[in-house]
Amino acid sequence: CPTKNTRDRAVIYANRAACLMKMEKYEAAVQSCTASIKYDPTYVKPILRRAESYKAIDKLEEALQDYQKILELEPNNVHARREVYILPDQIKERNEKMKEEMLGKLKELGNMVLKPFGLSTNNFKLQQDPSTGSYSVNFQK
Repeated sequence: CPTKNTRDRAVIYANRAACLMKMEKYEAAVQSCTASIKYDPTYVKPILRRAESYKAIDKLEEALQDYQKILELEPNNVHARREVYILPDQIKERNEKMKEEMLGKLKELGNMVLKPFGLSTNNFKLQQDPSTGSYSVNFQK
C-alpha cells in the first residue's frame, strides 16, 4: 500500500477495534488494534484499546506490556500509569488462584490413584523451598 495512507489505515483499524470492543468481541478487537499498530506504531489509541481488550480476555501480561508501551510514548498518560501500578498485583493474584486450583485438581487425581492402596494425598505433605520455589513431597502416616 502507498506509504502516504498508512496513518489513515491505522485510524480506520483503530476505529474498527473500538466498534468491536463495544460489541464485546475482544479477540477481534485485538487483531484490529494490532493491524493499526503495524501501520503506525506511535499511535496510542490502538495500543490503549488493545490493552483494554487484553484485560477483558484475561491476558493481563500482554495488557501490562501495552500499558508500558503507552508510557514510553506518553509518559504523562494517567490511565496507563494507574494500570501499570495495578496490573502486577492482579497478575500475581490470578496466578496464585490458578496455582491453588491446579493443586486442588492434582490432589483429586492423586486421591483417585491412591485410594486402591488405602492411601490419600493427606498422607503426603508438600513443602515449598523458599530459596528455589520448588516443592518436595514427604510421606506421613
